[in-house]
Amino acid sequence: MFSFIFLNISGQSKADFVLGSWLATDKSVAVEVYKVNEEFRAKVLWFDQTLGSGKPMNMRYDTENPNPALRKRKILGMEILEGLRYNAHNSSWENGKIYDATSGRYWDSSASLNKDGTLKVRGFWKFKWIGKSMSFKKISHDVLTKL
Repeated sequence: MFSFIFLNISGQSKADFVLGSWLATDKSVAVEVYKVNEEFRAKVLWFDQTLGSGKPMNMRYDTENPNPALRKRKILGMEILEGLRYNAHNSSWENGKIYDATSGRYWDSSASLNKDGTLKVRGFWKFKWIGKSMSFKKISHDVLTKL
């Protein structure tokens, strides 16, 4: 009984390590990862406004969304990741959907933690080898004010 409780708590803390603020290693975007029930989600906290159109962050909208009703939502604060669930057997987060605002497309997604604490997030189409990965480092909120 004790070992079951210990393993459950240990697995839970590993799963929750992704909670918090993360900055892409290329410094293009920062996200906040949060949890709803057992599902991990992420929203945009900050992005490099020199990329793309060059418009200020608070004036960028989801213009490429295939749903016309969503094209007026701001990218800043927008939820871009949903459905990730922790797989303790693989020590990874799986079965999520990630949204790419530049194309208006959803992709399957997964995430894993490297030994150096870098979070690798992968968006892919049907097979993990058909996709793109981004790496993130955990940050504190005060880092965002310095970017």
